[in-house]
Amino acid sequence: MIDVKQAAQSASNFIVGLYSNETLSEVMLEEVELSEDGKYWLVTLSFLAPSSSVNSILGIRGRLYKIFKVDTDTGEVVSMKIRELQHAAA
Repeated sequence: MIDVKQAAQSASNFIVGLYSNETLSEVMLEEVELSEDGKYWLVTLSFLAPSSSVNSILGIRGRLYKIFKVDTDTGEVVSMKIRELQHAAA
């Protein structure tokens, strides 16, 4: 079984490879959680939205958050999803 540090590194390598044509800045580890069945690490990373033309057209700016599902046996990233933030009530 891979440890939490290896899971975070797998997720980071995955996102950098996915955006290989762009420079990601300020990639940060936000959360790590072991799934209830123990089969996956759920790793949340954030980064500043790349300033690509697609992002500019869509109006995407600021920090993006992604959840990566990392297999605990192989360290392979099996999924990536958008992480929706929940704001605390005032």
